[in-house]
Amino acid sequence: MRLRADQLEKNIAQALAPIYLISGDEPLLVQECADTLRAACRKQGFSERQVFHIDNSFDWNTLLNETSAMSLFADKKLIELRMPNGKPGDAGTGALEHYCASTNADTVLMILCNKLDSSAARAKWHKAVDACGVTIPLWPIEPAQLPRWIEQRLRSKGLSATPDAIALLAERVQGNLLACVQEIEKLQLYTDATHFDVETVELTVADSARYDVFTTIDQLLLGQTANALRALAGLRGEGEEPPVILWALTKELRTVYKCTELIEQGQTIDRAIDSAGVWDKRKPLIRAALQRLSRTKTAKLLRLAQKIDAAVKGAAPDNPWILMDRLAVGISK
Repeated sequence: MRLRADQLEKNIAQALAPIYLISGDEPLLVQECADTLRAACRKQGFSERQVFHIDNSFDWNTLLNETSAMSLFADKKLIELRMPNGKPGDAGTGALEHYCASTNADTVLMILCNKLDSSAARAKWHKAVDACGVTIPLWPIEPAQLPRWIEQRLRSKGLSATPDAIALLAERVQGNLLACVQEIEKLQLYTDATHFDVETVELTVADSARYDVFTTIDQLLLGQTANALRALAGLRGEGEEPPVILWALTKELRTVYKCTELIEQGQTIDRAIDSAGVWDKRKPLIRAALQRLSRTKTAKLLRLAQKIDAAVKGAAPDNPWILMDRLAVGISK
């Protein structure tokens, strides 16, 4: 059974499943979800906790022995398997399928993984876990969702802030949820107020934003010019190489160009997006870009991308970062 993270607390208050799989690339979200499950286990008498780190040398018989050798007077036990790559191999698949087929009421198994790809979701071990227990995939908080997430986080602590203060906090901690939580704690520690304005955030909150190429591209497609330019500057400061950003930008521009051609041929925007093979998750982004970008404008942007490529390779005297900013503005406006 698949659950969202916000459904876990209510679910485990009723009864514990024999196995939980928590996966995702945002450490804070994974940690908090795991902590919620650990607390519920302690409350329901699972006083013993054992942790195994899974690598190529792990003996999966250890897990089977731990779950089958419970004595009559043994404490209830929570077993954690930390398996970052989500690939247990043949031996691990067999062990997990065996556990799911013969669960023990005195044992809860929690598996912690990084983000799982589509092939992992189709794997035998994953299907067995999903049928027997609970799977909780955790997704990163998108930049557009971050202000609301911050507002909810503040509310859970009895705090509030003005919209401008929340927007500034989101800007300063973008891509770094752990820093966001720490800054909220700092606001509590350094001030006596329960409601914060933008001046308080400016004085108290450090700039702890982290940037990634693909989030920046998404912001450009959505027309978020200021955020995207700030992210580009952040990527440059973090040492990201222009070719990586340029490759991602050019890939999206080619998709947009293909869509504009199809639209000029008489297809609707939605039909053109489908014909271009755009993934469902990215359709709103491409649709937003098509509201601004014509075929002529997209062709001009692709030529600018070629000029940036030449500058990166030393075949043109221009500064590639200045041209990259110009390309970003062209895409987002």
